[in-house]
Amino acid sequence: MGCAPSIHVSQSGVIYCRDSDESNSSHQTTTISQGTTTLHGLFIKTDAADSIPSVLAYQSRQQPPPSAGPRRKERREPGASARARATRCCGVEAETQTSDSSVKQGSATEVQIGPMRLTQDPIQVLLIFAKEDSQSDGFWWACDRAGYRCNIARTPESALECFLDKHQEIIVIDHRNSRYFDAEDICRSIRATKPSEHTTILAVVPRTSADEEEASVLPLLNAGFDRQFKENSSITACYNELVQIEHGEVRSQFKLRACNAVFTALDHCQEAIEITSEDHVIQYVNPAFERMMGYHKGELIGKELTELPKSDKNCADLVDNINTFIKKGKEWQGVYYGRRKTGESIQQHVKTTPVIGQGGKIRHFVSLKRLHCTNENNKQLYKSHRDEKYTGDNSQSESHSFKCKNRRKDSIDVKSVTSQSSDAAPSLPTRRYSSMARIHSMTIEAPITKVINIINAAQENSPITVAEALDRVLEILRTTELYSPQLGTKDEDPHTSDLVGGLMTGSLDHLDEVAALIAATIHDVDHPGRTNSFLCNAGSELAVLYNDTAVLESHHTALAFQLTIKDSKCNIFKNIDRNRYRTLRQAIIDMVLATEMTKHFEHVNKFVNSINKPMASEETSSHSEGSDCECTANIKNFPDNQTLIKRMMIKCADVANPCRPLELCIEWAGRISEEYFAQTDEEKRQGLPVVMPVFDRNTCSIPKSQISFIDYFITDMFDAWDAFAHLPVLMQHLANNYKHWKTLDELKCKSVRLPSENNN
Repeated sequence: MGCAPSIHVSQSGVIYCRDSDESNSSHQTTTISQGTTTLHGLFIKTDAADSIPSVLAYQSRQQPPPSAGPRRKERREPGASARARATRCCGVEAETQTSDSSVKQGSATEVQIGPMRLTQDPIQVLLIFAKEDSQSDGFWWACDRAGYRCNIARTPESALECFLDKHQEIIVIDHRNSRYFDAEDICRSIRATKPSEHTTILAVVPRTSADEEEASVLPLLNAGFDRQFKENSSITACYNELVQIEHGEVRSQFKLRACNAVFTALDHCQEAIEITSEDHVIQYVNPAFERMMGYHKGELIGKELTELPKSDKNCADLVDNINTFIKKGKEWQGVYYGRRKTGESIQQHVKTTPVIGQGGKIRHFVSLKRLHCTNENNKQLYKSHRDEKYTGDNSQSESHSFKCKNRRKDSIDVKSVTSQSSDAAPSLPTRRYSSMARIHSMTIEAPITKVINIINAAQENSPITVAEALDRVLEILRTTELYSPQLGTKDEDPHTSDLVGGLMTGSLDHLDEVAALIAATIHDVDHPGRTNSFLCNAGSELAVLYNDTAVLESHHTALAFQLTIKDSKCNIFKNIDRNRYRTLRQAIIDMVLATEMTKHFEHVNKFVNSINKPMASEETSSHSEGSDCECTANIKNFPDNQTLIKRMMIKCADVANPCRPLELCIEWAGRISEEYFAQTDEEKRQGLPVVMPVFDRNTCSIPKSQISFIDYFITDMFDAWDAFAHLPVLMQHLANNYKHWKTLDELKCKSVRLPSENNN
């Protein structure tokens, strides 16, 4: 293996070039005289014999010879001649290169900071020593062992010039003797430059004797040093010090530098972003926030939120409710009125997320704010923000702006339809009396929630004993399955997935479309025909495995992925890279778990408040003004809203039987009712709690159960989905089916058809 010759510069101006193949002696010397000297291809211009290069940079260097014994010769490969040249960087720089180096070269290192994956280049080290000695050699060989790139500077001027050119991560300054230069002055001059912000500077200090008092490190810290190193020429000691710095300060500084990319993204983000401490002291706002609120960041940073003017349009206890929510570590999102510096109130969509830090405690709150474009002030404000953003870049503005097309067409309000005469179903063109107004005023909550709210109100004026009793009642209500609609169905009809799956175009990206189709395919795989409540009460293996939580939904998802792992022929994910697979898997799991009906009202409520209402308000405003509505696109494309769209889509597909053509609806209503009858029969046989007593085959009225199911769960959900996706055909089926069940109920018929129809 060929070794590059090592070049040593003595204080007398003598360059020593070590090459075992050239000579048996340990040193071959050439003296630099005035003028230009050539040595093994090294060209150095010097004015005097005592002039020496101010900076030396060695890419490769022969290992130091053993302390005892003859020097071993090494075979030199053909063509492995060393080249050394003077470069413009850092004054005069001596450098040797070889085609085959025996020295370990540093390789890039992968570093993870949160979800961000970084690649760190090999470490660069700058040694600042006025003269060569065992200590400088110790650090030199330590860099060689660690695979670091190393430069040596002899003078303060060349050291600063070299640092500004290469931005080394570690600088080692000789602080043992002030005869040649002032180490602290050098450190201060380096610290005065911008690149030094992420550099670790080490001071080499002389050893202290046992009876000598240890010197304080404060002068070093005040000068800008980060650490001190007691004089020790051992290569291992120097190596250990450098490696500790790499894995400590350097790695931390590297991660901090990466944060610049995150802040750049925040600065260019369209959403207004505000970061506060756990005590609600403002720590950061981005330019979008400044534009929205009319403040300069200098007026906000360091202030508590309570010091800023508040809008009087918010509910009196809204802020307290938000604080109570987020201090529990939960994310809050909703509509909030902010007050601009000018004093005007603006309606915002706010999402506040707690950030967990050291000690597992909440250390920051991150708030994303978007304008709720419902009134003239907000509309004009939004336009002014957009104009500011695209000023001076007309071509970009033209390419990114678009006219919002009115996708809303006439659709039918189920409740208004069913209140009409039953002689004939309403025709398809019948307009909803006010679809947008209905969505804007819609409040989705479970029936039991209304009961809880009534009890909460009653507690306020009740004696302590009554209030405590009501607390126990509330605890029972909140922990039982009264939130869970036991009439929910699990229809295994592919028509539902096809019908609703076709709505994805234009709203989701390709990966989301794939996730939605797979989730729809697997959402009921290996369904046992029993509800989660039954499995929990019976103590089934699945209930034990999944801790009585979303038992079937967890089983469907887990089994689907297990099948892909067991057989490579079934593994549809095997050609997807790791990151895309994790994203796809998470989306599939989230969608399937959304079909668990205990959180039905939560999902629908979020969809209405985060998507329906903002879009309805924006479309109403844009239609009246005939203006652009880029806000609508932002509402759909917001990542959390994309998640809500996917959840809502699979939920609608999962329980879409009331929206099928009448014959299909009747067929599947009969099948699901029979499944529930069988469960009730089994519960009675085994002495288990009867989860759905209404589904007793001897007393159940199927039309009544369908009417209740549509009234409580389907109507509001499909009104919300229709307002988003426009489904006139499905809404027409829903109206027809509802009329069918109402007719049967009025005729006291308990089956899916009239007796006369059954006979036919």
